[in-house]
Amino acid sequence: MKLLWSPPSPYSSKVRMAAHFLDLELNAIRVDTNTAPAILVENNPLGKIPTLLADDGASVFDSVAIMHYFDRLAKGKLYPSKKGKRTDADVLESLCDGICDCLLAIMYERRFRDEEKIHQPWIDRQWKKVTSGLAHLSAKPPKLGKKLNGGHFALAATLGYLDLRFKGQWEADHAPLIDWLRQFEKKFPAYQELKTQA
Repeated sequence: MKLLWSPPSPYSSKVRMAAHFLDLELNAIRVDTNTAPAILVENNPLGKIPTLLADDGASVFDSVAIMHYFDRLAKGKLYPSKKGKRTDADVLESLCDGICDCLLAIMYERRFRDEEKIHQPWIDRQWKKVTSGLAHLSAKPPKLGKKLNGGHFALAATLGYLDLRFKGQWEADHAPLIDWLRQFEKKFPAYQELKTQA
């Protein structure tokens, strides 16, 4: 399988961690979405990453779809089988992806607009969603238990992206999440290698 990805992408990080956890062999191909490389746009009409090129020729895009594809390949080893725990993992992943959506909206607003056109109220609105999501997670950090799941990888990827792009802006209010990440890394030593990077 080939994975089209980019180091700063938290969604790519989540998928790469899951593949490593499941011992799935990936040929990771770095792409720059700004240049719209043919290998990407020919396999994903949205031109977004991550995009998985499966061995059977299928193209799987959106990180959640890729995670579920991995779960099927691994015969259910990425998500809990019990309904309640599965719902918890799915909701955790959705919340973390939503936080990342807001963080990326902030980055794009700052990066692609001229300084005088940056709309601070839009940034403030996105940041409020981020802090609300982090407060929710800090109040009751997800249990790591005996087995990691897709939700855990989503949270680890989110915290990695926060550390990369928003260092010093969130940690003081969310010590429980920093502690959670330390515990996660003990269970998943490959985190430093696979977390979001510049």
